[in-house]
Amino acid sequence: MRISARTDYAIRAMAELAGEQDRPLKAEDIAGRQDIPVRFLFVVLSDLRQARLVSSVRGPDGGYALTRPPGEITVADVIRAMDGPLVSVRDLKLTGLEYQGAAAPMPDVWRAVRASLRQVLEGTTLADLARGTLPELVRERAREYTDDVRTYP
Repeated sequence: MRISARTDYAIRAMAELAGEQDRPLKAEDIAGRQDIPVRFLFVVLSDLRQARLVSSVRGPDGGYALTRPPGEITVADVIRAMDGPLVSVRDLKLTGLEYQGAAAPMPDVWRAVRASLRQVLEGTTLADLARGTLPELVRERAREYTDDVRTYP
């Protein structure tokens, strides 16, 4: 799975907003905290606004705010808003995907990948990120990764 800079920035911006629920944050403040180019962040925030994940507040104390409590917005929600489905194979639905011959079992591999991603990404909320306490499944998978880091030339 490839996470684009746009999606990475969106998740990081949403985490900042989740950490500041009592007041809107200005794009410049988010950009500074997360080292995101502010002009690019405006585009990202516009996409998030169109997806109804953030709202903009006008005025001197204005900025951006989440439209729902951070415990109700998952990382998967943000990824879908920015890039569409979590996993797709050539933009086909996995439900009816079929291959022939030796590749016949492959659709089940793609379904398993999707299910694994959903477990992690739908199980992690913006509140989790803002608190710095990830779900046990995510911590476990991260430990598995760090225990099995491979180096490639």
